[in-house]
Amino acid sequence: MSIDAAAPRLGLFEAEHEDFRQSFRSFLEAEVVPGYQDWEREGIVPREVFAAAGKSGFLGMALPEEHGGGGVDDFRFNAVIAEEIADTGCVSFGINLHNDICLPYFQGLADAEQQARWMPGLASGQLIAAIAMTEPGTGSDLAGIRTTARRDGDHFVLDGSKTFISNGMNADVVIVAARTSEDRHTGLSLFVVERDTPGFTRGRNLDKIGMHAQDTAELFFDSARVPAANLLGTEGGGFKALVGNLAQERMTIAVAGVASAAAALRLALTYTKERTAFGKPVSSYQNTRFELADVHTKVEMARAFVDSCLHELVAGTLTPERAAMAKLAASELQFSAVDRCLQLFGGYGYMTEYPIGRAFVDARIGRIYGGTSEIMREIIGRSLGV
Repeated sequence: MSIDAAAPRLGLFEAEHEDFRQSFRSFLEAEVVPGYQDWEREGIVPREVFAAAGKSGFLGMALPEEHGGGGVDDFRFNAVIAEEIADTGCVSFGINLHNDICLPYFQGLADAEQQARWMPGLASGQLIAAIAMTEPGTGSDLAGIRTTARRDGDHFVLDGSKTFISNGMNADVVIVAARTSEDRHTGLSLFVVERDTPGFTRGRNLDKIGMHAQDTAELFFDSARVPAANLLGTEGGGFKALVGNLAQERMTIAVAGVASAAAALRLALTYTKERTAFGKPVSSYQNTRFELADVHTKVEMARAFVDSCLHELVAGTLTPERAAMAKLAASELQFSAVDRCLQLFGGYGYMTEYPIGRAFVDARIGRIYGGTSEIMREIIGRSLGV
C-alpha cells in the first residue's frame, strides 16, 4: 500500500473532521505556505495570520459560542490542525500552542468576567496567547519555579523571569506561573499578564536552531503590577492546573511528531524515485528500500498507539503515563525518521532550501519541549513501580 493511501485510523475521525481537514488545508495553502519562508527569515509569524485563522474558525473551537468560539470540545479537530501543519512543514505556525495548550486554561479556570473579557479576542485571533512556565534555572521541574507574586491590595506584584516562551513576542495575554507561597506544590498560582502591564517587559526574540518563525522570547517581571482580577483559578491551584493540562499538551506534540515523520517519509520516497545513482533510481537499491520500509513500519506503529491515546483523551480516560509514552515514542521517532530520510537525499538533504533539511532542525525540539524525553521516561518508570 502506498504511504499516500489512507491507512485505517481505528474510527478516529468522522466526516466532519475530514471536512474540517480540507478547509484547514486550504487555509494553510492560501494564507501560510506562500509567506512561510519569509517568516522563517524574519523570526515571527505576522499577527494578521492569527486573525485570519480566527475569522475562518480555526481558533477556539472548544470555546463557548457565546464568546465567539466553536462550542465543540473535541480534541480531534485540534489533532487535524496539528497533522496538517506538520504535513505542510509549516511547524513554526504557533496556532497549536494557542489552541491546545493555552486556551484550556481559560476554558477550565476563567470565571464569567474573565471569559467575557478574554475569550472573544482569543477566538477571533485579536488576542494571541502564550504560557510562561520555564525559567532560566528551571526546566521540566514545575515545582522549582521561583518567580514570585506578592499580594498588594487589589494587585499582585510579580518579580522574576521566564525564558523559551513560545509566542512570547506576539502574545497579548501570557499565563504566568508564579509562586504565592513557599510550598513547592500548593504555592504556585497562575496569572494572566496583559501586554501593557507596568513592569512587564520582553527580552530578545531568541535565535534557535529550528522553528525559526515561532517567536520565542525572554520575559521579565520587575515589580509588575497585575490586577488580582487576573488571577486564573484559585490562589495556590497553579501546580494542579499545570499538571492536569500537560497530558493534552503532550498529545499535541505526539500527533505532530508522527505526522512530521510521515511527511519526511513521503519526501524521501518521492526523491529516491526521481533521483538516480549509477544509472538507477536511488529507490531501486536494497538499502533504500530497507530504510523506507523501516521508517514506514515505525510510523504506522506509532500512529496506531497515538490514535489509541487520542481516543482516550477524547473519552476523558487518558492517563499521564500513557500521554508520556505517546510523547516519548512520537518525538523520538520524529527525529530518527527525519534523520534517516535526510540521509537518502545525500548532500541535498543538508541544504536549507530542501524541506527535509528544515524538517531535521525543526524536529530536534520534540525531545525537549513539553517535558524532555528523560522526564517522560521517569514518569513511565514510576508508573511501573520502579
